[in-house]
Amino acid sequence: MAQTSPQLPQATGRFTAKDVNLFYGSFQALKGISLAIEPCQVTALIGPSGCGKTTFLRCLNRMNDLIEGVRIEGRIELDGLDIYGANVNPVELRKVVGMVFQKPNPFPMSIYDNVAYGPRIHGIGKRTDLDELVERSLGKAFLWNEVKDKLRQSALSLSGGQQQRLCIARTIAIEPEVILMDEPCSALDPVATAKIEELMLEIKAAYTIVIVTHNMQQAQRASDRTAFFMQGEVVEVSDTADLFLNPKVRATEDYVSGRFG
Repeated sequence: MAQTSPQLPQATGRFTAKDVNLFYGSFQALKGISLAIEPCQVTALIGPSGCGKTTFLRCLNRMNDLIEGVRIEGRIELDGLDIYGANVNPVELRKVVGMVFQKPNPFPMSIYDNVAYGPRIHGIGKRTDLDELVERSLGKAFLWNEVKDKLRQSALSLSGGQQQRLCIARTIAIEPEVILMDEPCSALDPVATAKIEELMLEIKAAYTIVIVTHNMQQAQRASDRTAFFMQGEVVEVSDTADLFLNPKVRATEDYVSGRFG
């Protein structure tokens, strides 16, 4: 792969997947996925375990590139740019498409340094600029008021919910256009989960957000559109309220009503 990258567009954050197939060796995990993901919305990916939703999420920032034996067919565009084009550097892509993982994974360093880590790598070294960026990012993650007097304490001293919001602040600090979330609340209690959901609703005006969740209530509360995956395919995608209240496909109805999955 070439080490240089075309200038990623000043993104609106619109993803378009067209006939995407993904193989782990001989096993086909994704089958003909075609899906549009709109900016300034939360799109939820739901479906039973092993249905391909996390695999698809990881396609959007090329995390699957890190897995040996993976082969991808089809096309995924971010604002018209083929993100699998030969001259696209995945590292540059991941500056635009950030990711928050299932379990909080703060670095074993201070709260301040967790947020400043990415900007420092990307060349921001002036202390006043970093101070402003750290405060702004923690503020957007609804965490600033809770940690502003202990920025030099270890991030590992925070609660699980605070750690996850710190990871979101760390993602925001590199100024992405898109935030991917892989079951970000699965390890959190209901109070912390509610704060993450409130955060998503608050920041979606500035980002494209895609969330994988097993929690049907969370998808209903926090997302604008929902795509239902099953056996590596998109069975149905619609506005969230329509998909849950008036599903067009029997398999979708069975899943969202709890009859299987």
